[in-house]
Amino acid sequence: MHPDHEIVSSRELHAPVETVYRAFADPQHLQHWWGPEGFTNTIHEFNLVPEGKWILTMHGPEKGHYENASVFKIVEPNQRVAWTRLSQPWFDMEVRFESLTQTTSRISFRMIFKTAEESNKIRKFATPSNEENFDRLERQLAKMMGVNEN
Repeated sequence: MHPDHEIVSSRELHAPVETVYRAFADPQHLQHWWGPEGFTNTIHEFNLVPEGKWILTMHGPEKGHYENASVFKIVEPNQRVAWTRLSQPWFDMEVRFESLTQTTSRISFRMIFKTAEESNKIRKFATPSNEENFDRLERQLAKMMGVNEN
């Protein structure tokens, strides 16, 4: 794949890889952090197995409801999950979970587009949105681990 067809974002997290994976794999946690700041989610279906579907509605902070549908292609617990979007914008997504130490890990998002043009059209929104997504994940992980946030 060509690097100009991809958008890659990652973050080191102060949580074990198993906890980070659970934050994604459990819809009760996922719904609280998926998407940019201010969005909420209604997860209609989340069948985390190869060929399983993920169907959700993302609700914008001010207005708008964004229907999303995907089908999982790869599910390797605590390592990697990949899916193909069935709704616009069309791209393949890969999320990697990497253990760094017993208490730290890295999550990586890799969005793969068919053309550089499609990638560039989304890049200006996706890059900051992915960072907001990671911020929300960090807050959810803190809740999951019972860490006090001041």
